[in-house]
Amino acid sequence: MQVHQICRTMRTVLVLCFCQIFAGFLCADNKKPPNFVLMMVDDLGIGDLGCYGNTTLRTPNIDRLAQEGVKLTQHIAAAPLCTPSRAAFLTGRYPIRSGMVSYGKVGVYIVAAASGGLPTQEVTFAELAKQKGYSTALIGKWHLGLNCEKNNDYCHHPNNHGFDYFYGITMTNLRDCQPGHGTVFSNLFAHIPFKSIGTTVITMLVLHAFGCLNLSRKIVLSFAVLVALILVLFAIFIFTFPYFNCFLMRNHKIVEQPFSSVDLTQRMTYEAVQFIQRNTEQPFILLFSFVQVHTALFASEKFRGSSQHGIYGDAVQEVDWSVGHIMNVLDRLNMSQNTLVYLTSDQGAHLEEISIRGEVHRGWNGIYKAGKSTNWEGGIRVPGIIKWSGVLPAGTQIDEPTSNMDIFPTIVTLAELKMPDDRVIDGHDLMPLLQGQVQQSDHEFLFHYCNAYLSAVRWHPRNSSAVWKAFFFTPDFYPENSTGCFHTHACFCTEAYVTYHDPPLLFELSQDPSERRPLTPETEPSFHAVLGVVRDAVAQHTSSLERAPSQLSPSHAMWKPWLQPCCSSLLELCACEEDHALQEGRV
Repeated sequence: MQVHQICRTMRTVLVLCFCQIFAGFLCADNKKPPNFVLMMVDDLGIGDLGCYGNTTLRTPNIDRLAQEGVKLTQHIAAAPLCTPSRAAFLTGRYPIRSGMVSYGKVGVYIVAAASGGLPTQEVTFAELAKQKGYSTALIGKWHLGLNCEKNNDYCHHPNNHGFDYFYGITMTNLRDCQPGHGTVFSNLFAHIPFKSIGTTVITMLVLHAFGCLNLSRKIVLSFAVLVALILVLFAIFIFTFPYFNCFLMRNHKIVEQPFSSVDLTQRMTYEAVQFIQRNTEQPFILLFSFVQVHTALFASEKFRGSSQHGIYGDAVQEVDWSVGHIMNVLDRLNMSQNTLVYLTSDQGAHLEEISIRGEVHRGWNGIYKAGKSTNWEGGIRVPGIIKWSGVLPAGTQIDEPTSNMDIFPTIVTLAELKMPDDRVIDGHDLMPLLQGQVQQSDHEFLFHYCNAYLSAVRWHPRNSSAVWKAFFFTPDFYPENSTGCFHTHACFCTEAYVTYHDPPLLFELSQDPSERRPLTPETEPSFHAVLGVVRDAVAQHTSSLERAPSQLSPSHAMWKPWLQPCCSSLLELCACEEDHALQEGRV
């Protein structure tokens, strides 16, 4: 009898063990991959958020995100302008590798009917995730091209780069997109040599008066007609710009042209929530790319006048509301435990933004120097907040150098995707650093490009707290005592607008994060040794580049009428308001 009981007990134990092991296999097989909610605010300054030291703007939801997650204090955008920074973020690669850089003055797309864009051979994290069954969506700003050869081939469209669903704008929100904000192209006049032209005309008239030069009436008339024609064409361009370039799309369809920005963040938030609710049973990547707080600034009626900082502060606080609304939806659907949330900005605040009425419409980069379009810290040091409930330690701050390129390999690792082995990936998986498994960033060097030109290098030596930064050239500010390029609306990278440094300017950022005191051989004994290491790193980095054709060359960035997206016809100025009818009463 006793032997029988022992045997029965052993059988029960074996069955239980088998069931436990089998259940373990089932759990392993059915483990759901994590979701990703990635939020990128446009032109948000690192000093605009309470969690980074702001005391006059209310950002409770973003601050809560930082309290419940990890805050990165040295998070670096791979470029100080929208187009190259976003290309790097999506691909994990410096934009010089994909050709998403300019060798001229303008480093972003200005017109929608351009043929340049993110090359189809580049691989985004969305494309890789789709191979593993992820549902993917981009809500908001794209700014990485649209068409190549026809106005409906969509070769650069988000749908062609791994995003199942797109609702947003393919360009950016310029002043011209909003009535009453003027035109960003007024700054073109700063580059027209009126003084030289005037001097030439006066000289020719004087010579003609003294008989030294014979100007026929035909020549004078032809010159006058040419000037008048140029002015008329420029006026037509300014008038039609909002109709041709400021449109809202749902996948391949234009649903509003020109778009109305007043409630745009509300509408985009609604779209983001709908996407999350459609994918409660399927892993997803949601990239919410805010149109705010880029010029022209806007805020919905609920938020206008809500801040102490005019329309800019109102816009920041509306973004914070949107972030909180999305976080609440994740909590309500019990998805926070399996969702990594990331918030950042594509570059620093745009300091040169002043309205046509003289109002200052710019953000704050805290203690950091300068802003957007420069590689001073104010142009590239951006918010970086990552939350994953139950996985990442809450309330953690990491001061190590990290990059927006790191999101690509982090997603690849967490989603158990295959890393591309046919190209250089410049980002590094953030999880070991975020979880405290390592104490130092994998980024020993970060290379800071100004358009296609290497402007500066950051070196964080192994097993050291020092962070060196060497500048090969810096922008020429105007006025000289400012930290911006107010005569051109943004700083340029070409030779006429910068000052080269030989030896390079050297800073130690852990001691001088505001970049106020350049070091010299007299003040820093290791000055030449540091620059020697930096130059060796530049040589190694440069040797790894297989330079792709510039997607922002004049031939790729110019307006091409046959590529013009239009929801009606060119003669009707491409006007439609379908989206307002679709969205009415939903938000």
